[in-house]
Amino acid sequence: MKKNGIPARQGAIHRATKETDISVEWTLDGRGHSKIDTGIRFFDHMLELLAKHGFFDLTVQAKGDLDIDEHHTVEDVGIVMGKALHQALGEKAGIKRFGFAAAPLDETLSQVTVDLSGRPFLVYNVALPDRKIKAFDLGLFEDFFQAFVTHGGLNLHINLMYGRNSHHIMEAIFKALAKALDQATMLEERLAGKVLSTKGML
Repeated sequence: MKKNGIPARQGAIHRATKETDISVEWTLDGRGHSKIDTGIRFFDHMLELLAKHGFFDLTVQAKGDLDIDEHHTVEDVGIVMGKALHQALGEKAGIKRFGFAAAPLDETLSQVTVDLSGRPFLVYNVALPDRKIKAFDLGLFEDFFQAFVTHGGLNLHINLMYGRNSHHIMEAIFKALAKALDQATMLEERLAGKVLSTKGML
């Protein structure tokens, strides 16, 4: 499939273990369409925000051992999404590589910086006033981001500047991540298909 004569940048990964069965399809040059079903509604909502505000077409279908807890599902979705992003980027020829975005939501402001460097590292400065939304443990998002970073090969800095509502905080983070990833994955004409690195590769 091509867009304007350019091969579509897509990743499609399926991963099955004794704990989870997850499929992800990720199109970078999309329109913000999503089909998300992880069995965890708040998690679904955050991934829908990522697709919508990053203009990604994203499908995530996950079945996990939610009768035990939600950890395996959340972390493993991060693994598969990271692999799908890595596949969609290919050799990263022509991408802008870096992205930064700040997103407000009422009283909250979150900032996210991305470098698609191939060097996995997560900085997560997020102090939540409330650990849970209903029964969902918001602390699991750090595990999601760590898995996403490790398997996607990106440097990701997430900084909560301020906020008092945990729902607003997580929503602002995912919106900022969407915008930062959108920037970083965009193609830069001045690169003429080359990689933005003095090493010649990422």
